Amino acid sequence: MPTKAKRLNHLPPYVFSVIGDRIRQMQKNGIDVYRLDIGNPDLPPPKHVVEALCESAHAANTHGYTGYRGKTAFRQAVADYYLKRYNVELDPDQQVLPLLGSKEGIVNLCLAYLDQGDLALVPAIGYPSYSMGALLAGGEVEYVPTRSDNQFRIDLDAVPEDTLEKAKILWVNYPNNPTGAVVDIQFYEHVVAVCQQYDILLASDNPYNEVVFDGYTAPSALQADPEAGQTIEFLSFSKSYNMAGWRLGAAVGSSEAIETLLSVKSNIDSGHFEPVYDGGIAALKTNQLWIEERNAIYERRRDKILSVLPQIGLTAKKSQGSLYIWAKITDGDTQSYVENALEHACVSIAPGSAYGPGGDGYVRISLGVPDKRLDEALNNLIEWYQS
Repeated sequence: MPTKAKRLNHLPPYVFSVIGDRIRQMQKNGIDVYRLDIGNPDLPPPKHVVEALCESAHAANTHGYTGYRGKTAFRQAVADYYLKRYNVELDPDQQVLPLLGSKEGIVNLCLAYLDQGDLALVPAIGYPSYSMGALLAGGEVEYVPTRSDNQFRIDLDAVPEDTLEKAKILWVNYPNNPTGAVVDIQFYEHVVAVCQQYDILLASDNPYNEVVFDGYTAPSALQADPEAGQTIEFLSFSKSYNMAGWRLGAAVGSSEAIETLLSVKSNIDSGHFEPVYDGGIAALKTNQLWIEERNAIYERRRDKILSVLPQIGLTAKKSQGSLYIWAKITDGDTQSYVENALEHACVSIAPGSAYGPGGDGYVRISLGVPDKRLDEALNNLIEWYQS
């Protein structure tokens, strides 16, 4: 076989792929593993979303290509959502682009903007695809300080000026994966101002905007850049509407960035199955009551896990958003804790080190676990840690 591309030599294995392989082997050996490591919603989408998909799939004329820009009605529904939710006006033809889940858009945006040696600013604790996408594109990554004493928000003021002058993309993500950090509109105003000053594309990953607690409402970066001159934002249906397997999302904002992203995507994919778009249109019309009831389930699980953490050697602050608890290990190191939890409690927890250099000493615990399984997993962890 020929040698693999050199770009892969600098690309570490994707952490959840490695974890998944380990778990599959354990399951093959008859071991029941509790997965608290992955942000996979256990609850179904709203009923009317599934019904919209089914009705569309039964139609005779919904099985062909939908075009590289996707279905017009879907783009309009996304624009309508942003106007209602954020009072942000978007041109559905030039400022909305469907994605095969936001992860695809994240990596393809890096391919669209980063050449060999170009710089991406990535949170020191953040979703791995921001740095992986940059590395795949041949770019370089500079980690922006992300510390607990700043509520796990990035500290742009700590980035040297020469680094800002070199950077082409800055990634932000709030409510945050993995830390659960949240921000207000003043945060985005500062970030947009910095990006405008140094001509950096602000890439806002916003998949948890509807997964919020304790009365918090998540803003959009586009509210701080209403002309969308410097900002592109990624919307995902995976967490907002429990549609992870549907692989549906959208990029919105800068028309120039949207067109640049499309130049990559049009050479890679051919759009969605039309019934998926129709399900997405229905999802964007979901009433607030469904979202609040779903979030109440997550909130109850969050509080249950927080109450158990002192018994299993962890500590964490209560988060107002996202699908995770970001917990600090009180004794020992990340790798040992995660390995022992998996081996002795049969519970898989995501190592904080997988999320960047600032994540060492932490673990991430998902709320997307059925209540009965969550109770059993927590009991296993207590029994292991206390033994």
